[in-house]
Amino acid sequence: MRATWVMSSLNTNCWAAMGLSRISCRRGIRLLRRQFTRSVIGEKAMRWGTFGSQKVVQMNFTWSAAPLRKIILSVAEPSVRAFVPIGRHLVDINTLIGKKVRLQWPGMAECQSCSGIFSSLQAQGLCRKCFFESPMAGQSIVRPELSTAHLGIADRDLEFERALQLQPHSVYLADSGGVKVGVTRTRQQVTRWLDQGASRAQVIAITDNRYEAGLIEVALKEHFSDKTDWRRMLAGETFDADFSAAIGVALAAIPSDLKRFAVTEGVKHQAQWSLAPGFKAKSVKFNNHGDEIEAVLAGQRGQYLAFTDGRAINLRSHEGLFIGISC
Repeated sequence: MRATWVMSSLNTNCWAAMGLSRISCRRGIRLLRRQFTRSVIGEKAMRWGTFGSQKVVQMNFTWSAAPLRKIILSVAEPSVRAFVPIGRHLVDINTLIGKKVRLQWPGMAECQSCSGIFSSLQAQGLCRKCFFESPMAGQSIVRPELSTAHLGIADRDLEFERALQLQPHSVYLADSGGVKVGVTRTRQQVTRWLDQGASRAQVIAITDNRYEAGLIEVALKEHFSDKTDWRRMLAGETFDADFSAAIGVALAAIPSDLKRFAVTEGVKHQAQWSLAPGFKAKSVKFNNHGDEIEAVLAGQRGQYLAFTDGRAINLRSHEGLFIGISC
């Protein structure tokens, strides 16, 4: 029996239909997942490794639906290594390139803030309530210049916002289908560049907090976009002019009162991706219960999986959805 079938037989109204509380339903789902995991491991030819505290699944498997998280990426040769977290396991994407892969959404989702089970989520993997109340979706997440923790003023949760905002932040230029400007916490800047599918990037300023980095980004948006053109990124298009010249323009555009944060020889980054250049993408998204993709995996770049039939799916935009996967 396919483990994915068991999960698809449950829906977000199961606690009402069976007279169970939401908590009891979630416990039951976890128990079923463990039981069928044992049966799947016994039936399928699987190879296991480790990645931190999670097991790595490579080739020939069927895995029950479990909450999806964004792709974990690391710089490697000959191309970036990619692992998709499904529940407590990681799927090694690089070993699946050229193979038929099936992704299915049975119609359940887990909020990344409150861990509640829902039929769908808002942006950032959050339920409706958390999207409007959680600091994980506060205004400074998308617009750093609106940060207020340095003033001791809360947006939604001052303790959370202090931890996020009051640390060194990097302002950078990245080439991900064209040059863009961005802001990220300095300690996770490489992760940010990989998430955006950048082929190269360079830090141009390091600030003391998120607010200062946001001010620099606002000034630089007069010269550069702050959005990734995902179609050009997946096609492997690059900035056709001198990247170092763009760095010069950016450094010159930093406001005079923020020049002290400028870094003329900032950290540089380069990455090679498994997705071959020239890919013409058609984005797809799981919107309806039972939606699935079954196609040969062409490669991966950033948070996207791309298939040979031209479809591409952004897994980060599906965080929290219970996804079943098999190969």
